[in-house]
Amino acid sequence: MENTVPIATFDEFYAAGDPPWVIGEPQPAVVELERSGGFRGAVLDLGCGTGEHTILLAGRGYDVLGADSSPNALERARANAARRGVDARFELADALRLQENRRFDVVLDSALFHVFGPADRSAYARSLRAVTEPGSVVHVLALADVAESIGPTVHRDDFAAAFTDGWDVEEVRPVSYRGIASGDNARRLDVADGAVVDSAAHLARIRRR
Repeated sequence: MENTVPIATFDEFYAAGDPPWVIGEPQPAVVELERSGGFRGAVLDLGCGTGEHTILLAGRGYDVLGADSSPNALERARANAARRGVDARFELADALRLQENRRFDVVLDSALFHVFGPADRSAYARSLRAVTEPGSVVHVLALADVAESIGPTVHRDDFAAAFTDGWDVEEVRPVSYRGIASGDNARRLDVADGAVVDSAAHLARIRRR
């Protein structure tokens, strides 16, 4: 992807209804990541959307903060947490301009990295330095460019290209990303409108030096 998707586009998506990445539950890859011990200490769910992962982690006792640039997404996330009886915290934030008011041991990025163009991917990695410390881990779940997908994709080498000075890309492994195919996406993927699809994805583990 060459150009970053404008922030306003996402707020419009959330105001209009359910975007393709809103499936009403956490991503299976994130659920498995939690089961395998991928989270510890203070956790930032960056680009939290409607809050499914923040709610999952808060409900399991993690010190987690959900952050997103979309006020409409955060309004829906807070409503989702209240409906499920989970005390979850959410804040408005620009992922490219994070503020150094708190540091996190783990950052979860589920489908955020792949909406940035190359220049902003590098800016994103620099921004993450403001909220991490040496030893902090960033988990990135991003759609992969190996097959047709429901959204923008990245190549596995894009992680190393963005996370350069002060970061080590420890692992990039294939997983899937669940979404809802509708309209043009459904026609392109040759599935029924509204079908649940599992698209090829990368799950990267990146550690701050």
